[in-house]
Amino acid sequence: AEGDREDEPERVALPITEPPTETRVREVVRQLEPEPRNPDLEDLLAERGWSDADLESVPGSWAVIGSVILVTVPEDCPDEAALGEALLELHGEADSVLADEGIENNGTAGTYREPRTRLIAGDDDTETIHTEHGTRYGLDPATVMFSPGNQAERARMGELGSEDEHVFDMFAGIGYFTLPMARAGARVTATEINPTAFRYLLENAVLNDVGDRVDAYMTDCRDLASEIDADRVVMGYYGSSDGSDADGNDAVDHGTRTDEAHDFLPDALAALVPGGVVHYHEATPESRLWDRPLER
Repeated sequence: AEGDREDEPERVALPITEPPTETRVREVVRQLEPEPRNPDLEDLLAERGWSDADLESVPGSWAVIGSVILVTVPEDCPDEAALGEALLELHGEADSVLADEGIENNGTAGTYREPRTRLIAGDDDTETIHTEHGTRYGLDPATVMFSPGNQAERARMGELGSEDEHVFDMFAGIGYFTLPMARAGARVTATEINPTAFRYLLENAVLNDVGDRVDAYMTDCRDLASEIDADRVVMGYYGSSDGSDADGNDAVDHGTRTDEAHDFLPDALAALVPGGVVHYHEATPESRLWDRPLER
C-alpha cells in the first residue's frame, strides 16, 4: 500500500478477504492461495537463540503433507527439536514434524518402498489427508512414500485421455496417479504390492467417490498384466537404489538400481492394446539422456 500511495497519490491498495459489494473500487487484484505472512524459519530460530553459525545449518526447504511436515535434517543441526517446533510455529495448520531419512532399500521394506522417518516434534499420530488439485490422499507419511514434488505430474495425469479409457496403473501406491485419472472418468485397474499402501488405495478410492471406477489388486503387477487390455499403462516407478556410485560420477544419487521400470516393460506392453500409450519413468544420469532410456 505504501508504494501505491507514492506512485499514485489518489490510489490506496488494501488487502481484502472478499470483493467489496457496497464500496466502489477501481479493481480487485486476486492473489491465488495467499500464504499467511510469517517470519521465516531463520528468524524464528534466531529468536530461540541460534547463532549465525547455527543458522547456516537451517534447511532451505521442506514438504507439508496434510498436517505433517517432512524435513531433511542437516547433519550439523544443533537442535532438531527446536527446528521441529519452529516449523510447527511457521505452519499453524501442521500437527507433526518428521525427519525424512530417505527410502528403505533392503529386503521387504525396500520392495515396498517404505520411508525412513523420525518424529522430531508434535503429535505422534501422523495419519493425515493431503489435498491437491481436488484429489484427497489419505496416508501416513511415516509408513508410505509420498513425494509432493511430483504434484505437477499427478495433475497432468488427471488431464490425459478420455472418460471411457481403461488405465492399468502398475505401481499404484496410495493412488498417486490412479485417483486423478479415475476422477477424470477413466476406469483404472490398479496393482500395489505393499499392504499398507494398498489399504490407503482402497480407502482413497472411496474418499474420492471413485470406488466404482477403480479395481484394485494387492499383487505383483506382472501377475495380472497378460489378462488386461489397457488403453494406457502407467509405470510411475523408479526401482530401488543401493545408494552406491555405480557408473562413475554420473550416478551419484542413483546408485546401482534394481527392479527398474524397464525390467517391467514386457509386462506393460503385454497389457497394452494396439495404439495405446505407456507412461514410462526412469531415473537417468544426466550424461546418459536420452540414449539410455531410448535404448532400453
